[in-house]
This record gives sequence, C-alpha cells and structure tokens, in this order.
Amino acid sequence: MIYIVGIGPGKTNGMTIEARAALEASDVIVGYGVYIDLVRESFPNKEFAQTSMGKEIERCKLCFDFALQGKTVSMICSGDAGVYGMAEPILSLQNENSAWQGVEISIIPGVTAATSGAAELGAPLNHDFCVISLSDLLTPWEIIERRLQAAITGDFAIAIYNPSSHKRADYLKKACEIMLKAGASPERACGYVQNIGRSGTRTCTCMLCELQNALVDMFTTVFIGNSQSQILKTPAGTKLITKRGYKI
Repeated sequence: MIYIVGIGPGKTNGMTIEARAALEASDVIVGYGVYIDLVRESFPNKEFAQTSMGKEIERCKLCFDFALQGKTVSMICSGDAGVYGMAEPILSLQNENSAWQGVEISIIPGVTAATSGAAELGAPLNHDFCVISLSDLLTPWEIIERRLQAAITGDFAIAIYNPSSHKRADYLKKACEIMLKAGASPERACGYVQNIGRSGTRTCTCMLCELQNALVDMFTTVFIGNSQSQILKTPAGTKLITKRGYKI
C-alpha cells in the first residue's frame, strides 16, 4: 500500500486529519529531506527514507520497493500531493511497470501553498485564479512566459510557486517584466508570504512595480492580484483582497 500524502505546510496542525492518519498507518515515510525533517519528530517510531532534490523518480521507486516487501508506505509532499507533487510520477511509473500494478495507491490531499498563503495575506484568490511555477527545471521558460502572459490577458489572480533560487535569482523580476508588458498596471496589488505555516512566517503587500525588486526564495509564494484587487489597511495590518463582485 502506498499513500501519497500532502502534508500542507509541514507542521502537524497544518495537516488534514486524513493525512495524519495515513502517516500513522504507515511503516515507512519516504520524502525529500526537508519534508522528512518537518515530520520526523511527530512520528518517531517510523522508518524514514529520503532522496535529494532531483532524485524524485528514485524516491518513487523506493516506495514501490517497500510496498512489494509488504510494508505500508507514505510518500510525503509539501502542500498537496497533486499540485507540483508526487502523485503524477508514482501513477505514471505504476502504469509503465507490470510488477507494480498490483500495489494499491491512495492519494491524500493537503493544503497547498496557494490557499495557505492566501489565508495569511487576506483573500487574494477570491475570484478566478491560476497557479504558475517559475521553475524551468522541467518546463521550458518559453512556456512559462506564455502562461504568465495568458494569465494577465485573462485577468486572473495568480499564485506563483518557486519564484527564485540561487540559480534563478532574477526569475521573479523577469516574470514581473513579462506581466507588465502583457498589460498589467505597475500599481497592480500584489503580495508574498515566506515560510508559510512555519517558523518565521512573514507577509508583505506591495505593487507590481515594487514586487520585481523583492528578495524572495524557494520558500516564498507570490500573489499577483487581478485588475480589481486591492490592498486594504486593517487592524491586523495590510491585507490583499480580490473582489468577487458583492455589493458592500
């Protein structure tokens, strides 16, 4: 049995009841090292197995190896297992290998960064929205660029994953320039959240022209409002909202 588990931001109180139950029922928990570190303390009696970044397929194969040994396995993913997670590669691998097709697979959803980050900022995704990753490890930049342009043309609110890394330090700036050229106003309401649901969570609201110079990392989720989004001053600080059309 393989569970593919979205653990949300990673802390126990950010997991769904179903996700925690799957981890409790497992003999082995498999994942990227950063995610293993987030859950290890809460599940001290489990066996853990991990691989490094870039070894996702090897990680999936480990799950099948353990399952064929009769063990119940949880493959953990941050956020949701089906949003830039490991649900697709595990299902694809099973389809390609007849020896693995008898293994039962259950996908356990989790709270993805788009929704958990939106809750920290206010209500930036309260109308039609899309999620775009700026990582070009598996997706050509030309496709990412077209998706950013289409999102602005369609006036979607946007949640941006993987906005920056050591090798991609200027990608958010490039994305902002693409959106501005596609017709987004420099004053468009935006925001970002760092370390969602973890120690050091920090939020920031800003305009698109300011966002392009923001210092962000891989643990940051960025939110671009649509043309009707606003930054409000509230007793709890500034909040980013996207109007749905209600008469207030």
